[in-house]
Amino acid sequence: MPELPEVETVRRGLEPVMAGRRLVRVIQRRPDLRWPLPERFAERLTGRRVGPLRRRSKYLLIDLDGDETLIVHLGMSGRLLIGGATLGEFHHGAAGDSAFGDGKHDHVVFDIEGGKRVVFNDARRFGAMDLWPTADLDAHRLLASLGPEPLGNAFNEDYLADRLAGRRMPIKAALLDQRIIAGLGNIYVCEALYRAGVAPKRPAGSISRPRIAALTTAIRETLMDAIAAGGSSLRDYRQADGELGYFQHAFRVYDREGRPCRTQNCRGTIRRIPQSGRSSFYCPKCQH
Repeated sequence: MPELPEVETVRRGLEPVMAGRRLVRVIQRRPDLRWPLPERFAERLTGRRVGPLRRRSKYLLIDLDGDETLIVHLGMSGRLLIGGATLGEFHHGAAGDSAFGDGKHDHVVFDIEGGKRVVFNDARRFGAMDLWPTADLDAHRLLASLGPEPLGNAFNEDYLADRLAGRRMPIKAALLDQRIIAGLGNIYVCEALYRAGVAPKRPAGSISRPRIAALTTAIRETLMDAIAAGGSSLRDYRQADGELGYFQHAFRVYDREGRPCRTQNCRGTIRRIPQSGRSSFYCPKCQH
């Protein structure tokens, strides 16, 4: 499932195409994705002018005139792809499409003022879309319980120390709790814990203040590096223009079980352990 860097990369790719322009036509090809789409979904979107594109956690927020926001979650295989309104002008269409936006899994099509087309393609239909009053977004069921953004000012050493204090759960599980920090997923938690030298099974409340400071920095740096590299392209993920991200080539522990640790002069071997239904990758010599 796309994590924060992937969604931020998609937002940055879509913004110059959509922001400030009208949705001249919206085509809805099915009544639902993961959940039912709002009533009169295409009709309510057609003709609306797009405002800023924002991100909250792993959700893309597309502000519209009329004080409503389109909430988009990509799910496991959802992609928002950019192309021209005619065949041959698009950067990347879904495999097997006879025309961009006419493929089997092209569920929602946005024709944008100026001739561009944005297509929501989702083979597994685990993605979601909803329309919600902009002023009341914090009350939406998908957003209401989210913690602070890890790249925002509210996330800092003091905050993290306070939220981890007294917790017996493994630090890996604590960092994946969206109520503590919004947007962190399995890949980047593994990478951040490695950079901070913290073992994934370490009880969250037992981590010293200097380690918490290092972990706070590691989380920010890992996410910023991933965004700069265009996210990761595991499984179905693509950027908005169809290009692959490259951060996966810089993974230090994730998916590197049995391979040597990349820390200089460390002779450790990366291990994998199951935690809460996910795989945790770490170096037993570097992380304590």
